[in-house]
Amino acid sequence: MAQAVEFSSLTQWSRRLFAAVMLTGQVVIHLISRPIHRRNTLDQMVAVGPESLVIALLTASFVGMVFTIQVTREFINFGAGTAVGGVLALTLVRELAPVLTAVVLAGRVGSAFAAEIGTMKVTEQIDALQILKTDPIDYLVIPRVVACALMLPVLTLLSFITGMTGGLLVATTLYGISQTVFIDSAQGFLSTWDLVAAVIKAFVFGILIAVIGSSWGLTTSGGAKGVGQSTTTAVVTALLAIFISNFFLSWLMFQGTGSAVVGGL
Repeated sequence: MAQAVEFSSLTQWSRRLFAAVMLTGQVVIHLISRPIHRRNTLDQMVAVGPESLVIALLTASFVGMVFTIQVTREFINFGAGTAVGGVLALTLVRELAPVLTAVVLAGRVGSAFAAEIGTMKVTEQIDALQILKTDPIDYLVIPRVVACALMLPVLTLLSFITGMTGGLLVATTLYGISQTVFIDSAQGFLSTWDLVAAVIKAFVFGILIAVIGSSWGLTTSGGAKGVGQSTTTAVVTALLAIFISNFFLSWLMFQGTGSAVVGGL
């Protein structure tokens, strides 16, 4: 019995994932052929960006401080204390800033998308939009996709700066590393491509969060219980999509032998 229920859940999840893939294609077609609903898009940009700013920056600052504590004590033992700033910069900009910011938004914004649209679906508000000849994709989905795709890169860059600031405070106050040494190390290790890669990752993650949250909302059924299940499943699916796509993006962007450490030392 348990195996049958598990198989049924997996089948339903697979169908909804396929629906999300189809929704992605529809979003692309609509973006090319139809105008964007500006008011809804601006409202969603506010919800995704400014309203998520505090939690994203708090997360980044403490992650930067914790990482600095863990790395600095080991680097000093090896006589490589001058490389702490560069290693923190590379770790933040390539992985921690885009991934953790996306995780925060998946929990905060992705769940909200699934819950809001799911509630509209079970209360037949989506049907009402269609009766009024308003396309739900144009009115609900595309503004969320555009908002996430534009605001997540901005939040990622701000998270990187905040994480570096937190790491700098820990390095200078707890370990006596000079501020100049820390900043020079970061500048020596970083390249323009690292920042571009972070923006590209954040852009992709933003699209995934918005599409998955919206798609799970549009395929919700079963009343209030269904809304809760859709919200939970949408967040889990978005997190999986972020981690899997992060692997492939990192593999594509950072192939070959790295030269950042050699150039920064």
